[in-house]
Amino acid sequence: MYTVTVSDHMMVAHSLHGEIFGPSQRLHGATYVVLASLSGESLDDDGIVVDIARAATHLHEVLASLDRRNLDDEPAFAGGNTTTEVLARHIADLLAERAVDGALGAGGTRLAEIAVTLQESPVASATYRRALDTP
Repeated sequence: MYTVTVSDHMMVAHSLHGEIFGPSQRLHGATYVVLASLSGESLDDDGIVVDIARAATHLHEVLASLDRRNLDDEPAFAGGNTTTEVLARHIADLLAERAVDGALGAGGTRLAEIAVTLQESPVASATYRRALDTP
């Protein structure tokens, strides 16, 4: 399996519900480094899994929809906690939609898996992996 990884970052505000989150129950900011890994079983005729520049552009666009926002106000997250894990899944799902729809180019339609990692600090991160139903 071949994998291409692109990265970007986003800054958000949010609060988390539940005693387990301690002080993070209050509204606070978070800056995440986001890595998106796009994997496929084969390379195209140009010798690539997916166009790296196109993948980076789409990751940036997906993150722009969340960047500098209070996630507590975003309908997509209503009624739930915007944990690092939940955000990783949300970003992976948005990238997967773009891949399947062909927005990432022909290579995107052949991807087998997308994995998104959010680094919330130098010592902590969470990753969500999802398979893609592409031909």
